[in-house]
Amino acid sequence: MKLSREIKTGIIVLGGILLFVMGYSFLKATPLFNNSKIFYAIYSHVGGLQPGTQVSINGLNVGNVNNITFKNASGNLLVTFSVDSDFEFSRNSIAELYDTGIIGGKGIQINPVFDGAPAAKSGDTLTSNIKPGVTDLLQQKLAPLQSKIEGAVSNADSLLINFNDVLDEETKRSLRESIQGLNVTVQSFQSSAATLNTLLADNKNKLDSSITNINTITTNFSVLSDSIAEVGLSNTIRSLEATISNMDRMLAKIESGEGTLGKLVNNEELYNNLSEASKELDLLLQDFRLNPKRYVNVSVFGKKQKEYEVPEEDPATKNPEE
Repeated sequence: MKLSREIKTGIIVLGGILLFVMGYSFLKATPLFNNSKIFYAIYSHVGGLQPGTQVSINGLNVGNVNNITFKNASGNLLVTFSVDSDFEFSRNSIAELYDTGIIGGKGIQINPVFDGAPAAKSGDTLTSNIKPGVTDLLQQKLAPLQSKIEGAVSNADSLLINFNDVLDEETKRSLRESIQGLNVTVQSFQSSAATLNTLLADNKNKLDSSITNINTITTNFSVLSDSIAEVGLSNTIRSLEATISNMDRMLAKIESGEGTLGKLVNNEELYNNLSEASKELDLLLQDFRLNPKRYVNVSVFGKKQKEYEVPEEDPATKNPEE
């Protein structure tokens, strides 16, 4: 059957229209024939969300973003997206905007809620939420750190300014002189260390001999200690301690007046009597020396004994207290 030119033209026009509709649906990420539900969500900002971005539930792609428009003069954005009708969820479910990767990109995931509320129907506006991305979290964590770093830098700057004020020309000159003196001191230490090393190297044999002698003396002292211990020094010390203890007890008895020696030491009356007797004995001896006739008078021829005359200054007649 031969088709006329008009019929061919009509078929070509209809095919072009069909291709245009299918291409437009593909570009809009909206299938031409489907039974998806249409939902809405309102966001303050979408972070670069594009039409055609996939919508997921629990990680499974169930739809696409259809359109993004301004809702009102406040700048809020109305996002229209479609979801397959195979999965039912509550109208209280949340449409969350999240980062699809570290580099960038936004997507919508539905967090389904099963609270017994009526199921979401096509045309419902779901509760929206924006999940902070990695960049937002970093900004939240780095903001306090940034303020602290700025404060530290400011304090360091103030410290450097004050330090520069303190370091005037005279102070700088003093510091330079101190550093030079320190260098000289270090050089002196190095020279002393080199001299000491040379001295040790030159007298190494003598030092070795001295150390050997010290070891010998230590060994001999150890042997001497062992010998003293074998002789019985410990027994002698114990005997000495016992003797000292006995002397302490004896002295304690003397101090308390026990025994003859204790009474002699502590009896004051006995001491006074002995002192008086000693004085009288001394006077008697003096009188005997000066006047022996008073005590010894021998007559060989039977001569009558002369009567004894007491001298005027006889020591025996004197008062002992004078």
